[in-house]
Amino acid sequence: MAEKLKIKLSIADRVYPLTIDPSQEEGLRKAAKNIEQLAKKFEQNYAVRDKQDVLAMCALQFASKIEQRGIDSSEDTKKVTERLKALDGLINDKLGL
Repeated sequence: MAEKLKIKLSIADRVYPLTIDPSQEEGLRKAAKNIEQLAKKFEQNYAVRDKQDVLAMCALQFASKIEQRGIDSSEDTKKVTERLKALDGLINDKLGL
């Protein structure tokens, strides 16, 4: 079993100490950096008074991207399934099945 790694991440002017698997470090650091960048963007572009509002908007932005990817993937799967069924029908017609 791998040893745990203790790291500190800064998000919205707060430090969060975490104990993680070493394999998670890069992803967590990138995620924290993305949150910080998006939070700064919201603070610069909108009249935001509270860090909680900024973090809520960040959470909404990231969650909506995940949901949209799921929707897009589902639509792509439907299209591929329809095309495969059409190809199957053509093959069956040619084989006389």
